[in-house]
Amino acid sequence: MALKDKVALVTGAASGIGEQCARKFAVDGAAVVIADLNIEKAQAVADDIVAGGGKAIAVAMDVTSEEAVNAGVADAVDRLGGLDVLVSNAGIQIVNRIEDYAFSDWKKMLAIHLDGAFLTTKAALKHMYASGKGGAVIYMGSVHSHEASQLKSAYVTAKHGLLGLARVVAKEGGPRGVRANVVCPGFVRTPLVEKQIPEQAKALGISEQQVVKDVMLKETVDGEFTSVADVANTVAFLAGFESNALTGQSIVVSHGWFMQ
Repeated sequence: MALKDKVALVTGAASGIGEQCARKFAVDGAAVVIADLNIEKAQAVADDIVAGGGKAIAVAMDVTSEEAVNAGVADAVDRLGGLDVLVSNAGIQIVNRIEDYAFSDWKKMLAIHLDGAFLTTKAALKHMYASGKGGAVIYMGSVHSHEASQLKSAYVTAKHGLLGLARVVAKEGGPRGVRANVVCPGFVRTPLVEKQIPEQAKALGISEQQVVKDVMLKETVDGEFTSVADVANTVAFLAGFESNALTGQSIVVSHGWFMQ
């Protein structure tokens, strides 16, 4: 019931983890903003949620553009009356060894993961503060917010950075009722991860089966991928936990791959 009638904006919500988070919020009674670069797919997800009895709208959003972020957030607030939850989820993956990593790819990765988190947070906080009700900011981190892996210099750097941003938001926002936390999944079999399997196999000189078994799932307790539902349920829990008792934290959802 904590999410009933709340407004939640999820970036990168047209597919994968973001879509599942949005659908979970809708089931729990929130009005959901499907924010994505692909407005056609975002609208399709919003329409499906509405057809199922939920409340959702779609907004186009390039999280690397301050103008686009501000416009998308303002549009959502104008249409739904406020903003209670931000899930900064938009992300991509580019893998390569450091000596071969293009600087343009490095900048693109940090722009989407870190600039996007900063810009959406900045825009959301203005509305959360103005409402006097506070809210929840949730960043989609990764086990790579705590661990490192080969081929992922930009991704690991960006995901580590989200921990720092969340802690600052928790410190600044706490007195005004805003909580900030990071959800850190292990490998989730989304299109983003599917794309990595052949790329890592080629870069490491091993089979795709070995990438899954010996790279992605080697350190889990049961050899299982984390599911999108596992992640979405954790995000919804944090969004509905209306107390500063749980803020500035990272919650790892990884089948035991990383244990804090």
